[in-house]
Amino acid sequence: MNATDIGLLITGYFLILIIISLLTGRKSDNETFFTGNRKSPWYVVSIGMIGASLSGVTFISVPGWVNASQFTYLQMVLGFALGYFVIANLLLPLYYRLNLTSIYTYLENRFGEWTYQSGSLLFIVSRTIGASARLYLMASVLQLAVADAFNIPFVVTVFATIILIWLYTFRSGIKTIIWTDTLQTVLLITAVVVTIFYIAGELNLNFKELVSTISESGYSKIWIWDDWAAPNHFLKQFFAGMFTTIVMTGLDQDMMQKNLTCKNLKEAKKNMYWYGFAFLPVNLLFLSLGALLFIYAAHIGMEMPARADDLYPTLALNGYLPASVSVFFILGLVAAAYSSADSALTSLTTSFSLDILKVAKMTEKQARRTRYKVHIGFSLLIGIIIIVFRMLNRDSIIDTIYILAGYTYGPLLGLFAFGLFTKFQIKDKWVPLVVIIPPLITGVLDYNAQNWFGFSFGYEKLILNGLITFTMLLLIKKRA
Repeated sequence: MNATDIGLLITGYFLILIIISLLTGRKSDNETFFTGNRKSPWYVVSIGMIGASLSGVTFISVPGWVNASQFTYLQMVLGFALGYFVIANLLLPLYYRLNLTSIYTYLENRFGEWTYQSGSLLFIVSRTIGASARLYLMASVLQLAVADAFNIPFVVTVFATIILIWLYTFRSGIKTIIWTDTLQTVLLITAVVVTIFYIAGELNLNFKELVSTISESGYSKIWIWDDWAAPNHFLKQFFAGMFTTIVMTGLDQDMMQKNLTCKNLKEAKKNMYWYGFAFLPVNLLFLSLGALLFIYAAHIGMEMPARADDLYPTLALNGYLPASVSVFFILGLVAAAYSSADSALTSLTTSFSLDILKVAKMTEKQARRTRYKVHIGFSLLIGIIIIVFRMLNRDSIIDTIYILAGYTYGPLLGLFAFGLFTKFQIKDKWVPLVVIIPPLITGVLDYNAQNWFGFSFGYEKLILNGLITFTMLLLIKKRA
């Protein structure tokens, strides 16, 4: 496919999203933007959340990650499943009982204003960086596939990408996202299946032979039991996966805002169970694709790209795969990237508007005007951070996201755990300091772990960070 064809394909795709936005955005108000009027069918939310969780990072980075980590990522995915069970039975009942729109309102009810603001700002920092990292992948592929052919600078590509998101989210927010994410999830998974089907045909493999080829390759190793010092030891990754899910889904306004659009708690729990159940086979599908991409690249004698994340785009966009597969790759990638970025932008607008600017206390007109300004502000901020990611040139974005999550979501884990599992009150004004210190301590320990303790920290830094936060909250508890 040439750059013009790809550009037209993406334009047509966005026209569909804008049409969905117009259909769902009729008679919309602030309640529609923030909660979708709490009328979303649970199965639609569940399908859409799969795409939002996977994002362009999974679509590009997980297959590329196979070369370095094989299938060990499934150890984390098993932990994800347990995390979703905890969310469904511990956090969702709490959020529905309190009838929350922003989940960080719980911290205000439990501890006070300073804790509430601290929790909300932790999410805003975490999600802004995470959304930027995910959208960076999309912008990079658009640059490679379209913009370079017309000598368009990367900066222009980035902001054109963000403007397109803004166009279909600014009016009705989460109500539109629920439906666009569902479409995007279907396109995302279809793209992976079509690519696997084509490669299997080129390698003359039936289904049984396909499974055998992947399992006998050097990419299919799942379990790491023998080296406790390794960052991907099973126990480390399993529990890191469980706590990562709890914080990046259950304590994340982006993901919970979708759940809270369901009609009631029963339907929200259904959504969480089915969504969690689907995550294992879907990620296995992506890892299998990764193994096949490396096998196929070796089969055709293609030189491996310098960055592992570039393997799938290189095969799809440089003539190694047929145009029909390239079409699905482009649609899948765009769907994957935007299903995460659009909901992130909506949730950031929601959290900043409700938690920081208190728009609930404004008139409908004032709140709408403020919401529009916040939406534009976060769009510009995400664009700037994407430029920074381009300058850093990280090899694997998914690795970067989980590392960042360990530092930014860890204090949130500690705050919510302290609120749920103790009855103590705390000195509220000390909390901003408390949530800053644990990431600094964790960073020092992580940097020196090999020299001091003889092993390296992996993604379990999230647990360590949360534990330090919990301990510090004990130090500032009030006397009975």
